[in-house]
Amino acid sequence: MQDARYIRRQRLKLILIFVVFAAPMVAAWGMVELRIGIPNRHTAHGNVELELPMLDEWPLTTAAVNNQEEWILAFDCAQQCEQRKDEFWRLHRALGREAPRLTRLRIGGDPEPLPGETTSEWQHLPPWHQANSVWLFDPMGRPALAFEANVATKYVLEDIQHLLKVNPQ
Repeated sequence: MQDARYIRRQRLKLILIFVVFAAPMVAAWGMVELRIGIPNRHTAHGNVELELPMLDEWPLTTAAVNNQEEWILAFDCAQQCEQRKDEFWRLHRALGREAPRLTRLRIGGDPEPLPGETTSEWQHLPPWHQANSVWLFDPMGRPALAFEANVATKYVLEDIQHLLKVNPQ
């Protein structure tokens, strides 16, 4: 009688071990098949559906130099320029080892650039221009994201980090 109980208990332990290790795989399969608990997409804080021209077609006094390997963060510095320059300089530093993959293009403000930044001015304001906007361009000069002036810098940083992560060199 004791031997039969012992054997049943050992079998039960073995079955429970299989259940514990198989349950996550069954749950993941169910989530995928039933579309339960899976986010539909990554939500960007910027606008991804852009009707903007390529960067080299922008009406700037100096052309943006792009070496086909760097993303360009262009920002309009119409208002609160000192604060915005500092915020985007800090954003650039926060990228860490990914920082060399990004250059900053400041449009307007003081002509003296900060490290890692180039400056330019508008020749004339284009129809799609919005004051204090931020744009991110891919290495080919195509617009990837546009941020409104009220988007916090930390959200711009999150989107840039996500783009650099999904687009390795």
